[in-house]
Amino acid sequence: MKRFFISVSLFCMLNTMAQKFDTQKITDNQGYTYETVKNDQTGVRVYTLKNGLKVYLAKNDDAPRIQTYIPVRTGSNNDPSDNTGLAHYLEHMVFKGTSHLGTQDWAKEKVLLQQISDLYEQHKAEKDPAKKKGLYKKIDEVSQEASKYAIANEYDKAISSLGATGTNAHTSLDETVYKNNIPSGELEKWLKVEKERFSELVLRLFHTELEAVYEEYNRAQDNDGRLVNYAMLEALFPKHPNGQQTTIGTSEHLKSPSMVAIHKYFDTYYVPNNMAVVLVGDLDYDKTIKLVDQYFGSFKYKELPMKKMVSEEPMTQIVTRTVKSPTTPRMTMAWRTDSYGSQEARLADVVAKILSNRGDAGLIDLNISQKQKTLGAGAYESPYKTYGAFVMVVVPKEGQSFDEAKKLLLDQLDLIKKGEFPEWMLKAIVNEKKVQRMKTWETADGLATDLYDSYINERSWQQELDEINEYEKITKADVVKFANNFFKDNYVVIYKEKGVNDKLVRVENPGITPIKLNREAQSPFLKDILNTKVAEAKPEFIDFNTAIQTSQIKDKKISFVKNKYNDVAQVSYVFPFGTDNDKELPVALTYFEYLGTDKYTPEQLKEEFYKLGITNSSRISNDQIIITLSGLESNMKKGVELMNHWLTHVKADKEIYGKTVKTLLESRAVAKKDKTRIMAALSNYAKYGKNSRMTDIVSKERLESMDAAELTKKIKAMGQYPYEVFLYGKDQSGLEKAVKPYITAVSLQPAKAKEYAEPATEGKVYFTNYDMVQMEMSKVAKGNTVDLGNFGKANVFNEYFGRGLSSIVFQEIRESKSLAYSAYVSYGTASEKGHSNYITNYIGTQSNKLPSAVNAMSDLMVSLPQIPVQFDNARGSALKQIASNRINRTNIYFNQLALKKLGVDYDIRKNIYAEIQGLTLPQLTNFYNTEIKPVKYNTAIIGKKENLNMESISKMGQFQEVSLEEIFGY
Repeated sequence: MKRFFISVSLFCMLNTMAQKFDTQKITDNQGYTYETVKNDQTGVRVYTLKNGLKVYLAKNDDAPRIQTYIPVRTGSNNDPSDNTGLAHYLEHMVFKGTSHLGTQDWAKEKVLLQQISDLYEQHKAEKDPAKKKGLYKKIDEVSQEASKYAIANEYDKAISSLGATGTNAHTSLDETVYKNNIPSGELEKWLKVEKERFSELVLRLFHTELEAVYEEYNRAQDNDGRLVNYAMLEALFPKHPNGQQTTIGTSEHLKSPSMVAIHKYFDTYYVPNNMAVVLVGDLDYDKTIKLVDQYFGSFKYKELPMKKMVSEEPMTQIVTRTVKSPTTPRMTMAWRTDSYGSQEARLADVVAKILSNRGDAGLIDLNISQKQKTLGAGAYESPYKTYGAFVMVVVPKEGQSFDEAKKLLLDQLDLIKKGEFPEWMLKAIVNEKKVQRMKTWETADGLATDLYDSYINERSWQQELDEINEYEKITKADVVKFANNFFKDNYVVIYKEKGVNDKLVRVENPGITPIKLNREAQSPFLKDILNTKVAEAKPEFIDFNTAIQTSQIKDKKISFVKNKYNDVAQVSYVFPFGTDNDKELPVALTYFEYLGTDKYTPEQLKEEFYKLGITNSSRISNDQIIITLSGLESNMKKGVELMNHWLTHVKADKEIYGKTVKTLLESRAVAKKDKTRIMAALSNYAKYGKNSRMTDIVSKERLESMDAAELTKKIKAMGQYPYEVFLYGKDQSGLEKAVKPYITAVSLQPAKAKEYAEPATEGKVYFTNYDMVQMEMSKVAKGNTVDLGNFGKANVFNEYFGRGLSSIVFQEIRESKSLAYSAYVSYGTASEKGHSNYITNYIGTQSNKLPSAVNAMSDLMVSLPQIPVQFDNARGSALKQIASNRINRTNIYFNQLALKKLGVDYDIRKNIYAEIQGLTLPQLTNFYNTEIKPVKYNTAIIGKKENLNMESISKMGQFQEVSLEEIFGY
């Protein structure tokens, strides 16, 4: 009999959270007026400066750092129709500096930049291909001359000198957002840099960055998700820019840009009354708003142009599109919905959650995924600033038609139309939202992200807080009425077939002459930033013995970390064995997810966990299994009881096992069609050869002959093996009482772990053919055995040479030569004592650029470049990052767990910090010469075989084309 037990404690506890929110205006003693919302536990303050700039401030004391966002209310929907991609390209150029930042001689550089701008206007207007090519050559020549006065990446050098992390930006339909996470003591310097950055636009190093954007365009062409999304939006919005111009732009427009149009766009939309500053972290409200006003208050208010509203006609029929790529077929269905914050968007979201949710308890979850009727299916609502999309996705099984898969999805919608879903689901959905809000807002980044979202969507913070209250008002009758009125034959279907994409745009290398980087030059502005001293954060290293309370229940170690933030708890069972001990364990755990018990059907189990507001997950690696429960602490006792019942009373089912085997085998076939997974397998093959953990899998024959009861026996026996328990919450005693009844003494030991060799890398080149625009190359070399005394050097090497926007590799490969969108070198330290470190260098680029990119990377790695100024910056940045970061929450326990594998029982950052403090460039060079320079690489390359330059490839080593069967092991 189906149980409809509802957790009274869950609903009572969360319903007490429903608050009445009222916006209040308060003026501080400095005269600044701000809005705050009564009963808002986050303490957000929203200021509006005299020039219209919005400033969002909130405190988070996790670490002496501040998450910063500068959102601009404009994106690709404001691109001129003849200059698509402009907003995104502008986002790239805002990193290039100003007349004070990034230049050695602005007076001379300015003249040349104007010449380049004029040439681009001629280039855009010219129709004759030969003349167009001649103009581009002239642009290249003048750009060479202009680069003599430019200082590449000076913004990045200024920001990294602060100890910033996460430096980036993104552009989408209606937003462009600039991001940094900075030490709180560096706030004023950050404001000074950002004020300078947004004060004017200088389009220096323009044509090399344009090539980088074009490489991003190429990556998008090789991205299945984007391919489907573009087709879906184009069909869903036949008039509106949501679907009529992509953020990346068209190939034609990217190749014929207008610097004049970009300047006009910047001057129009990058104005204070169309921007915000969002700061969440270790800050003082009064001091911070005064500083923001000091630096950003001088920007001039400017009227925005009237926006032309584009309305779509209601959809009255089914619109279909077909796209092709080498990956597994899938189908996407989409209905056009109303905008973010509307009642229709909320109702569509509720329908999506009734269909599929975090608890895997939706109609699609239970009726399709749980029963393994497809390889994957789900639903979600994606609201935009204007309009939105309700989306359902399905990946058919082998031999299953699109029509059959579509019927499965539509049948679930029909159940909602008939009201055939449990009423408790609505409360569970609201409670899930409340728990997720708690988890999100406990972090600075989570809260800051929601704040900038509210700004972009022109919603008050009170409206955002009230959103859950609006969801609570939705009744089952509302949902049924909405479903019947809304879901008709008025949708878009995208069939993603397996095949050749005949719409790929392949272009020739334009032949850019490498520009001057002037790495050692510094503008007066940068010097001032570097020379301005602030009170630096002092590092705090964690004492695991104090931060983790330990006890014992029977022979099991219990570790507890107190949650100081909210009412969410976590219980993790950590087993010290994994696939090295038994490679069939992943099969058992996968099979387990589809099974019920002698008391519950599989579907009822999912529902019970969802009612409790508890999620469960299992994660397996080569030497560890972690089973985790997460959710409200008030219900964790019931969650633990339910989980242990499931583990000990799981019921074998031959029919379900047969479906599971079929799903596993079909999933393996899917992996062999996916570019990302093929590249991962190929890189693994280059690293470890044919005998590795990845290729040592359970064979098809073994899967099909295995006794289902044998696998459930493995699951039932889990509690008899060694393990420890990690508890995270407020009440240590309560959580210990919750787990205690189910803990038994060890009576079984895992099998001896199989050892896998780490063979030498000996200069071999492995290639796998795949139809794509770009080529990806990963070179991997086995280094020396892990040495704790080199962790600091590895950290600074990656910062200085290999990774990040201000690294030498990025500057040389992308900024100077425009040879790749993505390129890096990484020194990866082993995570376990006695194992080897590995050095990786990666290039993702157009196939005709790969030989040049490989040569450029090889030239760079002949010897470590000696740039003292850049080394000092990298070293200082690494120190500031360590000093201002803190280990907290569940990371305390899992950080200690990871360190134990290295034979360390203390916070190793203390040693790393001391090592970096005393590090010199000669010492780093010696590290490079002994640890990196002597190594030999194996190379993994994926791409279209006809585009391989075999002359270039032969120089890398012995070439071997490897099949998918070889690299995957099946």
